[in-house]
Amino acid sequence: MERQSIDALRRRHQELAAAQPKLRIRDRARHLGVSEAELVAAGCGVQTRQLGGTAQQLFRDLGMLGPVMALSRNDHAVHERHGQYQGIEAEGPVGIVLGPDIDLRMFFGAWRYFYAVTENGRDSVQFFDKAGEAVHKVYRTDATDAAAWQAYVDRHAVDAVAPVVVEAIAAVAEADLPADAGAMREHWRGLKDTHDFFAMLRQFSVSRLGALRSAGSDLAQQVDDAAIETVLGRAAGSGLPIMCFVANRGIVQIHTGPVHKLVRTGTWFNVLDDKFNLHLNTGAVASSWVVNKPTVDGWVTSLELFGANGELIAQFFGERKPGKPELGAWRTLLQSLCPAALAA
Repeated sequence: MERQSIDALRRRHQELAAAQPKLRIRDRARHLGVSEAELVAAGCGVQTRQLGGTAQQLFRDLGMLGPVMALSRNDHAVHERHGQYQGIEAEGPVGIVLGPDIDLRMFFGAWRYFYAVTENGRDSVQFFDKAGEAVHKVYRTDATDAAAWQAYVDRHAVDAVAPVVVEAIAAVAEADLPADAGAMREHWRGLKDTHDFFAMLRQFSVSRLGALRSAGSDLAQQVDDAAIETVLGRAAGSGLPIMCFVANRGIVQIHTGPVHKLVRTGTWFNVLDDKFNLHLNTGAVASSWVVNKPTVDGWVTSLELFGANGELIAQFFGERKPGKPELGAWRTLLQSLCPAALAA
């Protein structure tokens, strides 16, 4: 972006921020018709230093920071988890962080722009894809090693700032319904691992929501959109540990454990615990499904929330690990939401 264009964007941003001071930067970008990365790069409301190298290189050093807050989001859900980056594997196009608190799956193919950002006195490291959309953010907290944070930024900061050149990311071609629903259903019933579900969708070139609609009620049932409040409320009341997945096209962030403090604020339903925060815009949920998958450890059920365009907003499971069966209390809870029996 040329100097003149940057100055014009800063003026437009300043006017918007003055008129609507409560707008977050993601929403300010949309109002201005630019990407969030362009606002960050232009220093609109933030102080910023561009970071060089690859996303993989930057991720491999995150463990040095000590306790931080990891944030991943999509349009309708924000997932925040406090802890330390541990068990980091970030060598190729797919990476993982597998610590006791921060649990991530990264898909680095389209990650492009990286910044150290200070906004209203709050420090973060922010990762954006080539479309300028925020993929993941790491926030410094009171528990973070301040010297290590500064050393990390100094090590990776670059003097030659590269401009943000937004590129569209092509959507995967997929049908609303499978060409052969019977074959897909047979394949589904033969699954051995929940992770094989995505490969099944690609094999049958069908959207996730299209697969659920075609599978049969024993494998997937649409339930009331109030189901998520029921599930989180009962989990909080009973101490039932859950897994909460929130994803965008570059990352999946997972919380495993109990939830406690539930608060509604307008259309947003929130989990506000010490280490885990979830902000879920239930007003954007267009359909909710209980999904049932066979594995070598038995059947595994999930609650999945979708937006108006068929996008996956969030998924919820009972706490589990490979080699262990699903929690009976979780399956009983999800079955209670369903008008018909699930396959078992």
